[in-house]
Amino acid sequence: MTHRFIPRPLVLVLLAAVLAATPGNCMSVARAESASWLFASLLREKKILTYMRMPVSGKLVRLDEISTPAEPAQMNVSPDRRTLFVSFRSTGQLASFRINPANGHLTALSVVPGGDDPAYMQPDSSGRFLISAYYISNKVTVHSLDKQGRISREPLQTIPTAEKAHGVAIDSKDRFVFVPHTGGNRIHQFAFNRDRGRLTALDPPFVARPKGEHPRHIVMHPSDRWAYTSNEAGDSLGVYSVDTKTGRLKSLQTLSSLPADFNKGANATARCEMSPDGRFVYVANRGHESIACYAVNQKTGRATSLGQVPTEKTPRSFTIDPTGRYLYAAGESSGRIASFRILDDGLLERFATDEAGPVAWWVIAVDTPLPK
Repeated sequence: MTHRFIPRPLVLVLLAAVLAATPGNCMSVARAESASWLFASLLREKKILTYMRMPVSGKLVRLDEISTPAEPAQMNVSPDRRTLFVSFRSTGQLASFRINPANGHLTALSVVPGGDDPAYMQPDSSGRFLISAYYISNKVTVHSLDKQGRISREPLQTIPTAEKAHGVAIDSKDRFVFVPHTGGNRIHQFAFNRDRGRLTALDPPFVARPKGEHPRHIVMHPSDRWAYTSNEAGDSLGVYSVDTKTGRLKSLQTLSSLPADFNKGANATARCEMSPDGRFVYVANRGHESIACYAVNQKTGRATSLGQVPTEKTPRSFTIDPTGRYLYAAGESSGRIASFRILDDGLLERFATDEAGPVAWWVIAVDTPLPK
């Protein structure tokens, strides 16, 4: 793998300059507890980019890039925020990288077989297991993780599910796992044994959805009481209650992600993300080229549409920073990253656009702890 990076002294100079230029800012580099990064995977070029996220303005500064042996697609981060997990779409492999907190540089830790087209990976909250869904293999796997973030070569468990497994969500206590399938038009639901790393299908094993909905990605509310899906063919947000004792999902609501006058046949939803405080949920529209915004009722879990905000062409992926102040959306077709402020009412205000490169597939915002 090839790379280029800006050394730690220059990273600190960049950060210090931005902080010093911000009126009324009381933060200092010495007092910072974490370094803020945004990683972007470029599928065609087989690269992963590192951007520094400026702590006050939210702007991006491109620092580093590495080449990967295969097409990097979906990415996720370990609970301790020191390891980046990357799926290699073209080879069906799962990879992990160590994040250097000084400059955001990535160092390869492991590359292991997974299955055809790993669409999504999600570590449990202990950082001991990685659960993955496969779009072509139509299955779910559980791999173990060691303390350094290396993925076990062989899975602990492989479960055949249904056509086009596409997303994974785990509740905060690692009790239940949910896997939506666009082809199977269903959401599989499992109990999870966090001691052994084993999945057991619930009764019923899945929730079937109305024809033409095709749930793609799923996110949990911080309370674990509700779950939200982006419905790829249905151009909608799905809202579910979660039985906190049994883990069973129950459909509560389905809301369009599009304006009433837009041709649904020209759109397909993609990523779904929730703000860290659980007040807002967002869905990407590929075709309408927008982010659909929703407010979440904290008593009922039901959502209210706030409208759509234009973004880059083909927004396959977007990410919300850990503070909940900023949203970054990758344009798969444009090769650019759009930066937005999340306003108090949940709507988005665009403030910057950065070049990334061809087929910007996935973005993820990560705050990595600095050494003490």
